Amino acid sequence: MTALDPPIRPRGTENRPERLFWTRRASLTARILAVNIIALGLLAGSLFYLDSYRKQLLAERFKLARSEAQITAEALVLFPPAKQRTLMVQVGKEQSLRLRLYNPKGKLVADSFTLAEPSFHLVDPATEPWYQEAARILDRGMDALLGAPDIPAYKEPADTDAESWVELHKAREEMRSHIALRYAPDRTPIISAAAPVGKDGTMLLTTRNAMDITENVRDARQTLVIIVALALAVSIQLSLFLARTIVQPLRALVRAAVRVRLGRERQVEVPRLPERRDEIGMLARAISDMTGALRQRIDAVEHFAADVAHEIKNPLASLRSALDTMGQVNDPELRRQLTSIAMHDVRRIDRLVTEIADASRVDAELSRAIFEPVDLELLIANAIAAREDRGENAGRAIRMERRGAGRAEVSGVPMRLERVIDNLLDNAVSFSPPGDRIEVTVTTREDRVWVMVSDHGPGIPESEREKIFERFHSVRPESEDFGQHSGLGLAIARTIAEAHDGTLSATGRLDGTPGACLVLDLPLLQEEWETHA
Repeated sequence: MTALDPPIRPRGTENRPERLFWTRRASLTARILAVNIIALGLLAGSLFYLDSYRKQLLAERFKLARSEAQITAEALVLFPPAKQRTLMVQVGKEQSLRLRLYNPKGKLVADSFTLAEPSFHLVDPATEPWYQEAARILDRGMDALLGAPDIPAYKEPADTDAESWVELHKAREEMRSHIALRYAPDRTPIISAAAPVGKDGTMLLTTRNAMDITENVRDARQTLVIIVALALAVSIQLSLFLARTIVQPLRALVRAAVRVRLGRERQVEVPRLPERRDEIGMLARAISDMTGALRQRIDAVEHFAADVAHEIKNPLASLRSALDTMGQVNDPELRRQLTSIAMHDVRRIDRLVTEIADASRVDAELSRAIFEPVDLELLIANAIAAREDRGENAGRAIRMERRGAGRAEVSGVPMRLERVIDNLLDNAVSFSPPGDRIEVTVTTREDRVWVMVSDHGPGIPESEREKIFERFHSVRPESEDFGQHSGLGLAIARTIAEAHDGTLSATGRLDGTPGACLVLDLPLLQEEWETHA
């Protein structure tokens, strides 16, 4: 099991709400810090480049030492012994070298450090400050990390003969110059170069303490360490600041979302973060809006369930009363009336169940539906013709009038839009006097299309114009039998209209005569949608 694997939950608790907890192994703060520190780690890796820099400096000094030894050896051949010693002293002072001259038998015959004052002195580590020892420890650590070869320590041999120096022995055997590297007590490089003087076996040994190489490498390393340390401090501060600006708002949103999910606090306020204009602010406002929409949906479901229970109780109570009474009545006529009442209540319950099921499906279907271009004028004409064929207009004439230029095309679900038109026409037919006329006007203007269904009935009182769109609210004509309508038709029509980004409202007739006018307002199909389609 890795750090990112989800925790194993006990059997039987899979569907329980998970508790909210934070883990450093997966938190954004730790990840932000890790990413920035890894980047700095790559920068710190340039410390290893300093080893290549040191090797390059040593290689250059090896070439210089070889050249110095060969040139000095060639010059010594040209001078007698007395002049040779003078030349060795002069070269030693000018080049900070120690020069030793050995005869063909390997005996030391001249040493620039004994002929004159030494041109350099090896540093005693005991006399240096503590940080120099820390630098040497770091040098050893880098050598061990990089697998550098062991370099022998420089020690003055007790025997002054040439056999004490490996490079002299090799140079005499091969009659060409040889280079050797050793470390001084303070771990600075000592570069020795051996070269033959003439062809009789006389040898020259030059020694240099290249302290500047170590100083340059240590200075570069110290500068880089300081830069990395400062960058690390700044990176950590910036990472923590970035984590605060990202992680803390996200945690606040998660806590609010969990409280909403658990349902323990009905009025939990999801922070909208209005001061944030970035993606987190957009996420906060989207979650807040989504939570509000979910609450409205939950409230609507609760109210709908209560309304359904109330509406079904009435016919059930009537049906139960009729059935209870029927068992106590012997009069055939009275039993026939009770049977008729029971059948009426059964049909009413069946109608209610059908309408309730349809109303509950509308929202779910529209949320998954794929909208398509719909010619609203053609759809209304087909709906009117279909009603005529089915005889649903009850002798009322329906006239359609077109106003405005352009096509009355909208984006939507044809079957659901037809349901809206059919409900509006059914409502108008119910309230229109027999033989009267119903007007349907389709008007396009700018980016909207209006469908107005007007009748010449009693009209809708202004106080009732919003109530008629409430579920189970029904105001029917006195001539109509009770229970013929569930009161869900206009409520469903408004739900469909709002799902199409439109509205459905009720007004009086625009010409001022008695009657009602139901107005469906929808957005016209945009040209971009047509092009994309």
